Amino acid sequence: MTTFTQHRHLNFSAEQLFDLAADVERFPEFMPWVTESHVRHRKDRSIVVDMTIAAGPLRRRFSSAGALDRPHRIDITSNDPIFSRFAQRWRFEPAADSGTNVDYQVDVELRSRVLQMLLRASFGELAETTMAAFTRRAHQLYGAHSSQPRSNKA
Repeated sequence: MTTFTQHRHLNFSAEQLFDLAADVERFPEFMPWVTESHVRHRKDRSIVVDMTIAAGPLRRRFSSAGALDRPHRIDITSNDPIFSRFAQRWRFEPAADSGTNVDYQVDVELRSRVLQMLLRASFGELAETTMAAFTRRAHQLYGAHSSQPRSNKA
């Protein structure tokens, strides 16, 4: 199992950041490893997405389901056969001073041991790239405010 958690304070509202993370149709515009993203179903507090990711010559399309609790959190799971376990969580907590504390956690285990070893070798970088791309996009959409990154590997 490979788990990575990143914490960041961003000077945007929890609603803005939640909406950015929930707007998966736009991920190919700013997430470097997402090449396609299509919402198959969206209703109230749930979403089902088909996404294609690419890393070098490897491409993989998979489906995931998200539970949306605006503006607090998004929990994403996948039952795709490539994964033994797939869970992502975005949490958005308004900070006492201003802005929002963002927690991003991803926990992935692939069924293939070879692919899992390859993933483990670059997983921290992929997770950091996700948060960096998310932060850049927030600045593009909502203005250039400061942020403070902190990361933890588990």
